[in-house]
Amino acid sequence: MKSAEIRIFAGSRNGFARGLYALPYRLLTVVAAAFVLFAAPAPLVWTPAEARDAPSSFADLAERLLPAVVNIATTQQVPAERRRGDIPQPPPGSPLEDLFRDFFGDRGNRPDRPRRGTSLGSGFVIDPSGYIVTNNHVIDGADEITVLLHDDTQLKAKLVARDSKVDIAVLKVEPPNRKPMPFVKFGDSDKSRIGDWVVAIGNPFGLGGTVTAGIVSARSRDIGGQYDDYIQTDAAINKGNSGGPLFNMDGEVIGINTAIYSPTGTSLGIGFAIPSNMARPLVEQLREFGRVRRGWIGVQIQSISEDMAESFGLDKPRGALIAGVTPNGPAEKAGLKQRDVILSFDGKDVPDSKKLPRIVAESKVGDTVEIVVMRGGKRANLKLKVGELEDSDKQTASAKGGSKPPAPKEAEPPGTIEPFGITVARLTDTLREKHGLQNAQKGVVVVKVAEGSPAAEKGLKVGDLILEVAQVEVNSPGDVQNKVKELLDQKKKAAVLLVESKGDPRFVALRFQK
Repeated sequence: MKSAEIRIFAGSRNGFARGLYALPYRLLTVVAAAFVLFAAPAPLVWTPAEARDAPSSFADLAERLLPAVVNIATTQQVPAERRRGDIPQPPPGSPLEDLFRDFFGDRGNRPDRPRRGTSLGSGFVIDPSGYIVTNNHVIDGADEITVLLHDDTQLKAKLVARDSKVDIAVLKVEPPNRKPMPFVKFGDSDKSRIGDWVVAIGNPFGLGGTVTAGIVSARSRDIGGQYDDYIQTDAAINKGNSGGPLFNMDGEVIGINTAIYSPTGTSLGIGFAIPSNMARPLVEQLREFGRVRRGWIGVQIQSISEDMAESFGLDKPRGALIAGVTPNGPAEKAGLKQRDVILSFDGKDVPDSKKLPRIVAESKVGDTVEIVVMRGGKRANLKLKVGELEDSDKQTASAKGGSKPPAPKEAEPPGTIEPFGITVARLTDTLREKHGLQNAQKGVVVVKVAEGSPAAEKGLKVGDLILEVAQVEVNSPGDVQNKVKELLDQKKKAAVLLVESKGDPRFVALRFQK
């Protein structure tokens, strides 16, 4: 098992395991209601929709699917600098040198010599010509990839392409004896419901083809990645299952087993699989283009809180709030603006900011789509041509820098904004240099944050820039103080600020402290 996979199974992705430990156990409560019709109680009748009985055996299914599931072994050179801490070394000239040489052999005598490392994983054949799908972290950094078939035939595999963002890789082997290989097909993961039976097949701990069964425990799980939308299952998944298939009862692949939550690396009944409806188009692109072509529109987005909804003309928190627009990007060309709230994209609802990146990424590059936004309390329909994600770095790089704004004519003392618990100052050359701010950046800089204040609770820090207060640009402490006084006179409970932290803009709703 390679180290990358161990980290995933240990649940270190963005502190996922630590966060889960902190969660209290949830008690699910079912409340039954009694209905009265003509003073007579009516019974509650549960009607399951196309529910299936528990199978008496998985043997027929396993027998049919096992030949298409493969074990994957990789080897790679382990750099010497990664090994020096593994082998103790005696001081030069020590009488213990002979003892270390006898005990550790050549490894103890030559600790700087690179060695070969191995790792194990799983995969499955999707085409009779020898195309295999697995996880990217299974083969990442491999010098050689060996595929072991169900009949113990060993084949050398070559990497076709991979995608690290969703953790998918496509391999190719030459079928033995030039005969078509057993293969499996992707199913429709959207049809899988919580409680449906599923079967996982893989290579746990290097034991070879192993079958486990369970149910779909949850859907649309986010464990910290940009495009996370995992299927959660309680089918036993362990180290070495990575890259293996998760089947429905029709023998279709509805997921690629990728990670588990476990502090020990063994199954605790919480496993995660990439849904087939996300994986299938990516696999097709990897085979066709050698890379994934993701959609990109050039905006920075954030979620909308209860305190912010009214300010943006919404009846409740929903949609994705545009905090920044990349200059000359697809969004700017389409007329999207900062403070717009994206409600739908290409006919798909955007319930929150987490859903939009996946919807955009799955859009076809070059297509023109319709976007519905909330702007100034009114809906607006815009047309946008989807760009490609690889262009984003170029656009961002060209947007940085800029000419230096004129320095203020007179020095202005910092101003304290007591309702927020912050002190702000006009930007000067000294403050730009102190806080690492670029010449093109505007606004007022936060120079002090009171402990326990509304600003501190929302994560404002010294060095952050405040660009707007209640959708009005501010360039001096006086601007902020005047706008805050105006909001207080209007008996507003909170104000929405546009804040820029380390170059990233975001909207923050601050309640006025009493």
